[in-house]
Amino acid sequence: MRARVTIRLPKNKSLRPLNCPFEKAILSTRCDCALAERYVVGERTGVRCRAAPARRDCIDLVKALRDNARFALKVTDTTAGLAFGKEMRILYGGLAGLQRLLDPGATADGRAADIHALVEAARRRYHALDALPYPELVRDIAAYRLTRRGGSRS
Repeated sequence: MRARVTIRLPKNKSLRPLNCPFEKAILSTRCDCALAERYVVGERTGVRCRAAPARRDCIDLVKALRDNARFALKVTDTTAGLAFGKEMRILYGGLAGLQRLLDPGATADGRAADIHALVEAARRRYHALDALPYPELVRDIAAYRLTRRGGSRS
């Protein structure tokens, strides 16, 4: 496992880095990325991408996944913020679908060891992110279920 780098950033918003679109998935520790760099501002921990072109690819992928999964998630507007559970279904289900497309024999559970490598492999295979078979990815997004926390609620 590679070493985690944590940096402290200034409170001035203009000096803060732009966050990774898979930030929630990376902070949940279910996913990782070779280009991810964690940072701390006050009590908030965030994740930024060290490569602007890779970040752009990830933004495009997440945006396309959100747009294509509207019907499956029963939402009409994906430009506004989504509920946490729906956002996580898009991230985990989308990554699981990509893994399944690229390696049909692998178990796709929404965990990704390197998101950047997965996106780059998809780009090489399909020649462009907008050429991905999104209907197949949407099936994985719709089928993905978040695990509930254990314990009883009394």
